[in-house]
Amino acid sequence: MKSSSLLILGIIFMQFLGCQNPNLLKPEEGFLEVEGGKIWYEVFGSGNKTPILLLHGGPGYPSYYLNPLKKLANDRSVILFDQLGCGRSDILTDTTLMTIDAYVDQTRKLIEHLKIDKVIIYGHSWGTTLGTEYYKKYPDNIEAIILGSPCIDSDMWQNDTDKLVSQLPDSIRVPIENHKNKSIPDTTALNKAIDYFYHEFYTRKLPLSKDIIKADSSWYAKESMVYEYMFGVEEYSIDGTLKGYDGKEILKKINVPVLYITGEYDTATPSTVKKYQEITPNSRLEIIEDAGHQTLNDNEEIELKIIESFLKELKE
Repeated sequence: MKSSSLLILGIIFMQFLGCQNPNLLKPEEGFLEVEGGKIWYEVFGSGNKTPILLLHGGPGYPSYYLNPLKKLANDRSVILFDQLGCGRSDILTDTTLMTIDAYVDQTRKLIEHLKIDKVIIYGHSWGTTLGTEYYKKYPDNIEAIILGSPCIDSDMWQNDTDKLVSQLPDSIRVPIENHKNKSIPDTTALNKAIDYFYHEFYTRKLPLSKDIIKADSSWYAKESMVYEYMFGVEEYSIDGTLKGYDGKEILKKINVPVLYITGEYDTATPSTVKKYQEITPNSRLEIIEDAGHQTLNDNEEIELKIIESFLKELKE
């Protein structure tokens, strides 16, 4: 009688284990060895819902500025990591590892390390390039995708920034255009113009959030070689290895729910993001008023509400 009872209890216990959500993670912080060095990561919060993996922008702009998204960790884990070459991860100087494929591999290694069955991808800026390329290679691993201020086609990005710069006052426009055309700049005028450009199209709300300040501080301390090699010297001129990149064909084949988010004054302009959304099945677009590229800095509350609404609609 006792042995049969133990057997029944054992079967029930095994069934219980089998019903556990494979996405359930425990909060932790650590480093993971990848090709080229170690990446820092953090699992924040816990819960039974599908975890969200955050892919920061740049390339090379550290994940501090995505900290507000930790507030989504009410019923799920939120995972942050600094891609190799920035933030709390190791510095990267090997240009052979400054590729989309290398960053896809880093992302994959982290997901495998955490033993995640399904994940929701949140990418911002360059992180949307990385996120869609990850989907292209590992579609079965993804529950849904959130693309914030996306850079999916670098030529479209360049055309948009050219138009935005052309509309600026001459005292701002001329130094930026000269810098883009590699003319010898008037440093004082250029610095003033760059500050104006970033306030107009990136971080409109002042004072800057503490997370933006921390990201900027880390960015300048490491002087990201990754960004200059892959993107360029400034946001208004793509002359790195991402020049000519076009990932629109990936968008057409995504078969999970997709949420696009952009700011009213974003360098990822609403008109361009609308074009991305129109070719993406099962997708929608939300535009955050009076926000630039750093939508979490300019209107954190609205962005969180938009994402929470999207998550509630998912069948997890």
